[in-house]
Amino acid sequence: MNTDNNLTQFSICILEEQTQLTLADLCRACAVHDEQIIALVDAGVLEPQGREPARWIFAGASLHRARKALRLQHDLDIDLAGAALVLELLDEIASLRTRLRAMGGDY
Repeated sequence: MNTDNNLTQFSICILEEQTQLTLADLCRACAVHDEQIIALVDAGVLEPQGREPARWIFAGASLHRARKALRLQHDLDIDLAGAALVLELLDEIASLRTRLRAMGGDY
């Protein structure tokens, strides 16, 4: 495996966490219209800072979350509520795994 690729991917992950995105930035990055991102916010999938869409700021991690939700909808033909539920369950699994590791578990 090329170590340059691994280093580049690692750098992108760090940048993503530190980046702040506007609604327009997130739409461009996900290649969707703003209505789709607004729907993700309305469903609780994304939590922007700001009171109105024109002033929303999203954390960099929102990009990964939005893409995952959109991929679930597209690839598995899951509606928005189903995608939100899947993401919530995945978050819960990650949280439980973290707790298990903290208690000395192998998972």
